[in-house]
Amino acid sequence: MKTSDFNFENPLDLLAKFPSQERDESKLMIIHKNDKKIEHKLFKDLHHYFNEGDSIILNNTKVFPARLFGNKEKTEAKIEVFLLRELDQKDRTWDVLVDPARKVRVGNKLNFGSELSGEVIDNTTSRGRILQLNFPGNYNSLIKKIKEIGQTPLPKYINRDPEEIDKKRYQTVYATKEGSVAAPTAGLHFSKYLLKKLELKGVNLVEITLHLGLGSFIPVEVEDISKHKMDSEKCFINKTSCDIINKTIKNKKRICAVGTSSMRAIESSISSDKYLNPFSGWTNKFIFPPYDFSIANSMITNFHMPKSTLIMMTAAFAGFDLIMNAYKIAIQKKYRFYSYGDVMLIL
Repeated sequence: MKTSDFNFENPLDLLAKFPSQERDESKLMIIHKNDKKIEHKLFKDLHHYFNEGDSIILNNTKVFPARLFGNKEKTEAKIEVFLLRELDQKDRTWDVLVDPARKVRVGNKLNFGSELSGEVIDNTTSRGRILQLNFPGNYNSLIKKIKEIGQTPLPKYINRDPEEIDKKRYQTVYATKEGSVAAPTAGLHFSKYLLKKLELKGVNLVEITLHLGLGSFIPVEVEDISKHKMDSEKCFINKTSCDIINKTIKNKKRICAVGTSSMRAIESSISSDKYLNPFSGWTNKFIFPPYDFSIANSMITNFHMPKSTLIMMTAAFAGFDLIMNAYKIAIQKKYRFYSYGDVMLIL
């Protein structure tokens, strides 16, 4: 398949700039792969589709306040710095994106106020730099300072400044493992009340961790999908989670991956007999049609951008024609799109 196959008219009027009033009151499209049936519900109805012994896989990553604003030391030009990932704790070096990139060169010093500064020591990509942070305190106090002055890294397309509500709502209610620069958005719809309802039904809530970078959200720019390269992301799957999921497989019950990040994580560590293995490392798994999924038989995911790796994975799971038709229906019925938007359950 070609990248252009996944293009559609970008529904900018349906782009959700704010979350729904309540997490579990987003609209939910139910897509049945077998008979192509499509239902329209609310996310709080999700528990009706799961039973005792089923497993739901949650990505417990927590979003880091990764966006900093500073000034160049000599010119006072305003610079935005996006902290992608820490490279070396001892040297305090970070892989970052800078904007405007043309103004930031190796050797430039940036001041962020409150005694925090940084020096650009290398280039990585057109916008990428290696930044060495300088702060008089120890490592823990450095991280505390970053959290104090950093902003919630809302996606650029939301096109507004972060507000107080974003500190809470651009995190899942089960986020515990800090390290992402983007939220696993399918999980934003779960309320604590809905999770408790699922637990009481005997549904296993299984946690894994995949720290999201920005690579998953960047549109694919090559026409030949197979030539696209995903950025690597840190992933952790422990033995306890594997045991629960593998038992669910053996019992032939429903396994639901919440979001493309959870799906990518579990598909990155599969045994030869199609069970899940513990994993700790980096994955650059890129899933696009055709693809034979090994673990999950259902999936929860938001409505994504045209030509993105996210819609490609969704089409690989549900079938290209079914998903593209579902997107047409979503636009007709005014579903909200992207990170703060509505959601689909594929069964």
